[in-house]
Amino acid sequence: MESSPSNNEHIDEEMVKMEVNLDDVPGEWLGYVMDLLFEAGANDVFYTPIYMKKNRPGVLLQLLLTRHKIDRMKEILFKETTTLGVRYYPLTVHRLERQFKSVETSWGPLTVKEGYYDGKLVQVAPEYEECKEIARIHNIPLKRVYEQVWKTINND
Repeated sequence: MESSPSNNEHIDEEMVKMEVNLDDVPGEWLGYVMDLLFEAGANDVFYTPIYMKKNRPGVLLQLLLTRHKIDRMKEILFKETTTLGVRYYPLTVHRLERQFKSVETSWGPLTVKEGYYDGKLVQVAPEYEECKEIARIHNIPLKRVYEQVWKTINND
């Protein structure tokens, strides 16, 4: 059974950054590959537009993962993209302490994630999936949900 990263502030030295350059992959495939990588346990997946040799436009696909997931991620990249090679290298990540609290909105409670550096609150963020669900259920703009959460946070 796999354990989640600690919510305490810590340095994670077991991370890996993996990347491939792609110049011949349809955009629809990129979204599909991103979903597969997240489902397989990637911590983050992102794309950056690049120019490759002969000035061909391409995409740099990068992902962050824990070391023990390297083989699974390589398998996905080789099977689902057109790449002939994958680069990966060790990466150290400083993770903030994380705490979760509930804030009351007119649509009900929503979770807010707090990040602490050296014991001091430095980051606050509403949980996106909960905000998105409230927006859909109540047929209101997502930004309105965020505005109310921020207003509630700032008045505490």
